[in-house]
Amino acid sequence: MARGRLVDVRSSPEAAGAVQDFDAFYAGEYSAIVALAFALSGSRWAAEDLAQDAFLAAHRDWDRIGAYERPGAWVRQVVTNLSVSAFRRRIAEAKALTRAAIGQPTSVSELSADGADFWRAVRSLPRRQAQAVTLHYLEDLSVADIAEILGTAEGTVKKHLHEGRKALAQRFGSEERGA
Repeated sequence: MARGRLVDVRSSPEAAGAVQDFDAFYAGEYSAIVALAFALSGSRWAAEDLAQDAFLAAHRDWDRIGAYERPGAWVRQVVTNLSVSAFRRRIAEAKALTRAAIGQPTSVSELSADGADFWRAVRSLPRRQAQAVTLHYLEDLSVADIAEILGTAEGTVKKHLHEGRKALAQRFGSEERGA
């Protein structure tokens, strides 16, 4: 499989019947895609929006996407890219709101989900580290699968996982010793 490119199985001899039904694909992947989006965004509502946008993109071009060997990897790649865009948009909105509300106190609601502290720590990592850690621990994906989704080399994914784990260990290790 070429690095950074999802395989199109239409050119293979077994391509007949390789394109799966979108409805079945959607039903089978929806929960995992929303969980991935939630881990990356920290918001159930944002996660559902990210997942729907990714599935909509897949549906629009399902003749091509459905013929991939792993269309789920393509949708996961779209979700990771959309999460970055959403994060940048939220930062811009927050800056605008801050300028508009100078002197007014703001409140941010806390996540109530189990593991909120862990996922908050993951989201505080550099973007690619957060994506690699999330795909590995939430989706239980291999380094090769993560490399395919992120469009990067396996060695790069290993480095992101190593650095992300090290940062998380330092954060939670120092909190345990200080308690």
